[in-house]
Amino acid sequence: MSPSVSERTVRALSSKNAKIPLDFIELPSLPLGPRQVRLDVRAVGVNPVDWKMRDYEFLGVMQRLLGPRGPVVVGIDVTGVVTEVGREVTEFAIGDRVVGATDFSKGERGAYAEEAVVSADNAARLPDSVPFDVAGALPVAGVTAWMALRELGRIHERPGARVLVLGAAGGVGHLAVQLARNDGAFVVGVSSSRNVALVEAWGAKSIDHTRGSALEEAQALGPYELIIDAVGSAAYPRGRCVALLAPKGVLVKVVPIASDLPFIALPGPTHTVLGRATRARLEPLVAAIAEGKLEVRLHERIPLREAERAQQVSRSGKVVGKLVLVR
Repeated sequence: MSPSVSERTVRALSSKNAKIPLDFIELPSLPLGPRQVRLDVRAVGVNPVDWKMRDYEFLGVMQRLLGPRGPVVVGIDVTGVVTEVGREVTEFAIGDRVVGATDFSKGERGAYAEEAVVSADNAARLPDSVPFDVAGALPVAGVTAWMALRELGRIHERPGARVLVLGAAGGVGHLAVQLARNDGAFVVGVSSSRNVALVEAWGAKSIDHTRGSALEEAQALGPYELIIDAVGSAAYPRGRCVALLAPKGVLVKVVPIASDLPFIALPGPTHTVLGRATRARLEPLVAAIAEGKLEVRLHERIPLREAERAQQVSRSGKVVGKLVLVR
């Protein structure tokens, strides 16, 4: 006789704050809501927001207020195999391969665990041709790029639009470059010397920021209908970016700083976005990978038990593509 949910436990990685290393603890399995699915975790994408939550930044505070009681488990991106479905779930069945995102505002724990619970509305089915680790890049980085391009920039409605991606070899940037090219945009990608060839292979005009002023060089190739800044205003000041926009152009700050916030709050060209995974956003990304139209560059596959090291690598700011934790 199998144990009830209340009797089952799951191993998850947790720590009280960033000064205490992540370590496995045993937690009781969470009961499923009617629109949730339980996953046997196979891979977890690593994002800066994961370690920022441990630093008690805004999302970390909100997670502690709105998330489930008990030790905090971080992580949003998750892929795995469905082991249980809620009573109202018809989209998934036990044994399905899926990619999804945890949401602490729905009482869900983070994904750094051997088991995760996610909303069926925040997940999509994975075909056998798409590996778990590759799909693990999509819920935050892929959806952020998708929302910037499709929902804010409307690039798919503007054939031949010019798009500038600052941080073109990073997690969001390398996906944004490819998705913009898929939509027929002329893309300029800014990266370091070591990543110039990669950015060009993804179809962008490359600018090496180590060889002079990237924004001055980019100006000669503009103006731009959309600028995606995946680096930050310390390197690329908001005002200088806005000056490169075409009329009705949009600037998306993926990692805004305090001085950006008034401009984001007021009407104008400056916006911010953090990918919020839904099935409607995940499915076209999964399809693009399955069709060979989107490459996920994996910087490193790191065992789940080494999540602390993965976050240290993420903090370095030198990740090319995505870091993924694997079981």
